[in-house]
Amino acid sequence: MATKIPATVITGFLGAGKTTMIRHMLQNAGGKRIALIINEFGDLGVDGELLKGCGIEGCADEDVVELSNGCICCTVAEDFVPTIEMLLAKDNPPDHIVIETSGLALPQPLVRAFNWPEIRSRVTVDGVVTVVDGAAMSEGRFAHNEAAIDLQRKGDDALDHETPLSELFEDQLACADLIVINKADLLSKAQADSLNASLRAGARDAVQVIRTEMGAVPVDVLLGQGIGSEESMDVRHEVHHHHHDDDHEHSHGHDEFETFQVSRGVIADADADAFARRVSNVMRDFNVLRLKGFAQVGTKPMRLVIQAVGPRVEVYFDRPLTADEKGTCNLVVIGEAGLDRAGIEKALLG
Repeated sequence: MATKIPATVITGFLGAGKTTMIRHMLQNAGGKRIALIINEFGDLGVDGELLKGCGIEGCADEDVVELSNGCICCTVAEDFVPTIEMLLAKDNPPDHIVIETSGLALPQPLVRAFNWPEIRSRVTVDGVVTVVDGAAMSEGRFAHNEAAIDLQRKGDDALDHETPLSELFEDQLACADLIVINKADLLSKAQADSLNASLRAGARDAVQVIRTEMGAVPVDVLLGQGIGSEESMDVRHEVHHHHHDDDHEHSHGHDEFETFQVSRGVIADADADAFARRVSNVMRDFNVLRLKGFAQVGTKPMRLVIQAVGPRVEVYFDRPLTADEKGTCNLVVIGEAGLDRAGIEKALLG
């Protein structure tokens, strides 16, 4: 009987560092042929674009598949299963498949899809990895555990109630085989130890919790877990959602979020740092969860990458601009429903 191709599902909330972790994995894959399925919430494929053409061995453009027509856990039949079938049908199929879900995706329906007759005999879930923004959790954001909630309890009574963000986060943790506390360099030892203990207390006995900086998880830890997660769905309880194995449709509150794209010409700010400060102000003033995209700054020939989550904004130049990219700026804005779109666009456009 042919050996099944392993697939790793990487999930986690907005801006936790999933793409950074995947880049580190590719840089240290040792020639292993890895196919990537990237699911983004929004039309501008920022994560997929950052991985395509990255010049890393084992990261050919044809091995990066973007699914941007909707949340991957809502489009299993339409997009995900056909994509897996396409990868498996290649003359030289991958050694490993890595799936980066959007921050709004529930992992349980996706893992359950590996039991579909079309693919179950040819591919298996090596493990589910949930990436946690350690700095955000230490500040009491996007968290459900008492240690995080207590940080803001006195100033925000609403934290006593469930929110769509906390429900998503709980489900991602409930499905995990490995929990990665990313951005540990932004935590004190006491904060990191407290967060580690909190996550371990809420996880299944077999789940490992590790901490890392810049997504630098050893490849041997990330891949090769050999768990077969699709065979143990009974212990990966969805906290607030109920499905049957033959139920291929579900709803989990995507109406609580909205996303839109902002396009403008060349960034006129004095430099990249000045634009980063503008983005930081927008994130704070308009309660934006996530902002990401690409731009040209002034006459600089390099493409500027913008990645922002909460109060933290990262900008860097990654490669020369193409002819189509010159003179443009394209950003994706993600937040809870009710964003002041006009105000955000005005603040970003200057």
